[in-house]
Amino acid sequence: MADEIPFRREMAFDYGRVDALSAAVRRLVARNPGPFTFRGTNTYIVGRGRVAVIDPGPDLREHRESLRAALAGEEVTHILVTHTHRDHSPLAGWLKAETGAPTFGFGRHGSGRPGEKVEEGGDTDFAPDVRLADGDGVEGEGFALQALHTPGHCSNHICFVLAGERALFSGDHVMGWSTSVISPPDGEMRAYMGSLRKLLARADAVYYPGHGPPILDPRPFVAAVIAHREERERQILAALSAGARTIPEIVAAVYVDLPEALLRAAARSVHAHLIHMVETGRARAGDAPGPESEYAP
Repeated sequence: MADEIPFRREMAFDYGRVDALSAAVRRLVARNPGPFTFRGTNTYIVGRGRVAVIDPGPDLREHRESLRAALAGEEVTHILVTHTHRDHSPLAGWLKAETGAPTFGFGRHGSGRPGEKVEEGGDTDFAPDVRLADGDGVEGEGFALQALHTPGHCSNHICFVLAGERALFSGDHVMGWSTSVISPPDGEMRAYMGSLRKLLARADAVYYPGHGPPILDPRPFVAAVIAHREERERQILAALSAGARTIPEIVAAVYVDLPEALLRAAARSVHAHLIHMVETGRARAGDAPGPESEYAP
């Protein structure tokens, strides 16, 4: 299970300090640590002189001032957003006003599932100046990035590939310190698994995630995350077969000794798995597979 995923939780950094991760990539960590953000959100600066900023981060005064200092003497030409959760995109508006650089992203929050109600925690103010589809390129002075649409964590999630370094900015799709929360309806397990397999077919050398340290051997890591999710669904099916019928009953059976602060996230993840299992004929719901529904094998 999760213990088999080769998590890496050691991370050398200081808040306000810019760390060079490669010749082209620097990282600044926002001071918004928590159970879902680890040490904080990673903001990346790509290039030198005329640069791109990936995930400007949460709207915190300290992070805003740190980012301003980190960019002193350079020109921001592109502002890129992996997805519209409030720990990633809100500072994009300030940075655009500060620099005049256009913003790039898949679309507004929930735009990958039009007409659906989306979960709380989204940045509904962000609307990219340039909408990126899967495979679209973004070129700057000395760098070239390609967008990969990777829905699952949320429907408008994209990763960015840095040509020349075989590096992928993985946002919250794949993180080295923890698994990602999949929260329906905007979060979708079937899409998430498909996006994981999409990355598994690639040959990237390193991932730079939205939280935590770089993932230095990505393909075995992604394979382990896929195996973990598949095993989780086998555990849920076993709980259903043993008589569990509601999401709280399944959470109690599957997540043993889970801290109370994480129970809500576990319930959302179980709900996402159950929707996927109903869609693929491995479970059934008395009505539509909602958070209050009763389930059976």
